[in-house]
Amino acid sequence: MKNSKSFKFSMVLFIGILILGGLAGCSSKKVGNDNVNLRVGYFPNITHSQALVGRAQGSFQKAVGGKNKIDWRLFNAGPAEIEALFAEAIDIAYIGPGPAINGYAKSKGDIQIIAGATDAGAIFVSKKGTIIKNIKDLSGKKIAVPQFGNTQDITLRNILSANGLKDTTKGGTVEVRQAANADILSLMQKGDIDAALVPEPWGSRFIKEAKANIILDYKEIFRKGKYTTAVVVVRTEFLKQHPQIVENFIRNHVEVTDYINKNPDNAKEIVNKQITELTKKGIPNDVLDAAFKRLTITNNPEKDSVIDFVKYSIYAGFLKLEPDTKALFNLSILNKVLKEKGQDQIK
Repeated sequence: MKNSKSFKFSMVLFIGILILGGLAGCSSKKVGNDNVNLRVGYFPNITHSQALVGRAQGSFQKAVGGKNKIDWRLFNAGPAEIEALFAEAIDIAYIGPGPAINGYAKSKGDIQIIAGATDAGAIFVSKKGTIIKNIKDLSGKKIAVPQFGNTQDITLRNILSANGLKDTTKGGTVEVRQAANADILSLMQKGDIDAALVPEPWGSRFIKEAKANIILDYKEIFRKGKYTTAVVVVRTEFLKQHPQIVENFIRNHVEVTDYINKNPDNAKEIVNKQITELTKKGIPNDVLDAAFKRLTITNNPEKDSVIDFVKYSIYAGFLKLEPDTKALFNLSILNKVLKEKGQDQIK
């Protein structure tokens, strides 16, 4: 009998220890999601407006909550952002679809698109005095893009291909150059290039400062303007480790998107102040207004346009093999948030 009581007491004690251990484990898990340093990559550009507005308002920091901290990391080129993701130097990034695709393909799924940010926002212009009425007239011309393999470059090569033209490196008659946007403006003003395909607000600046002519406006470049220019990506491993933090981030991203669309004037002012702070040079209001008219702030990553970019990247030689794109998008968190807010989910 005594042994029976002793056995029961031991079992109760053992179960109690297990329960306490389990609670300690839960507590430990909860604490494990505190003190997380969420590193977010972004550009000082209007196509990354959610990052700029949310950073200024402190809403992302508030959204991730607790003792977690957002560390904003500034970039000027998508490939550099991708390298930072590979090196686990950043966890989430606002980035163009071209680099996002390349990053996904090279890492074999270690980077995923979890939301859209901006549609359109690009323009194809020619230098002062050069009127291009037919794309085929670009034969023999020099065209600049911000960077080989970026979204504008891939778009340009698709436009050329659709009109029977090729880059000189592929035996064609069009010379494609890469340069920073500010340098492209200088080259155009000097007459050293004939045309350029650039993101906003640079296109509007070219029109104002270099008296550039529009070859193709944002709706004429691709899919009548329904093409993504910036998306939000995450390291897959970070998403697995911190799903709640990513969900909180995306929830705020959606809220900032709504704020920008409902308060465009205030949003433009915030964006310009952020760009001024980060680059020491703001954007004239008339240029800013013109630029914003050429883009759409959205949560939709325009999946079909991204898949098209995959095909164009292969054709241009930036991807050697077509990647399996089944896991390129992970919109489960975004759709959960959209459903909660009574907004249309993205298929």
